[in-house]
Amino acid sequence: MEIRLDEGFLFGLGTFETIAVEDGKPLLLDRHLKRLEEAAQFLKLGSCTGRGLTKEKVETYLGEQDAAVTAHGALKIVMSEKNFFFQMRSNPYTEEIYSRGFMMDISKVRRNETSPLVYHKTLNYGDCILEKRAAAAAGINEKIFVNTKGQISEGTVSNIFFVRKNMIYTPQLSCGLLPGILRRYVMERFSVVETIVYPDELMYYDECFVTNSLMGVMPVRQLGNICFPHRKKTDEVREIYESEKMSL
Repeated sequence: MEIRLDEGFLFGLGTFETIAVEDGKPLLLDRHLKRLEEAAQFLKLGSCTGRGLTKEKVETYLGEQDAAVTAHGALKIVMSEKNFFFQMRSNPYTEEIYSRGFMMDISKVRRNETSPLVYHKTLNYGDCILEKRAAAAAGINEKIFVNTKGQISEGTVSNIFFVRKNMIYTPQLSCGLLPGILRRYVMERFSVVETIVYPDELMYYDECFVTNSLMGVMPVRQLGNICFPHRKKTDEVREIYESEKMSL
């Protein structure tokens, strides 16, 4: 693979998508390509179709990959001004992880809700990668960012949801977060209230879960010093998504 120097390589002005692949099928592909197109337009990288990135090209690429990887895999699409490529790897999320649920903590790094880069999936991903590594080094699964106002925004690689009295809540987009593909699915499929949540309010919620395209819907058993022993609504959301995902 030849990588050409451009502002994506030098300054992070590029975009990417990570797509779950199950039994060779890229899940929610149309939604991922739409979001990639929006980011490409924002960064002035040219249109996806104009650069040859089509649904058919993705499907052809997957058909050429090892079936053992595409059975439960992750397809990454990267685009910058002069570069465009695919990468394929295994999906790391297993039933054992879902059964245990995530252990998480609040990051000391603040999410900058005033930056337009926060709202697109760009190659400016350093905070997320470093904090994800810090989480792993601390023996936990994920860290959650708060913004400059002290409001919960999102995880290093996930969107976050809370449940109280069977109602689902999630941080408002203005809190500084990427509008995830699974976040949108949950909001379309269920009644969800977008709100502002502060860390000292976590004790008032019964359940917590996080989402992204690879993990789907992941139960959270602890965030900081707050435990979430229940997952009734979380399990309902996950079961419905798992039953529908191959047809979305």
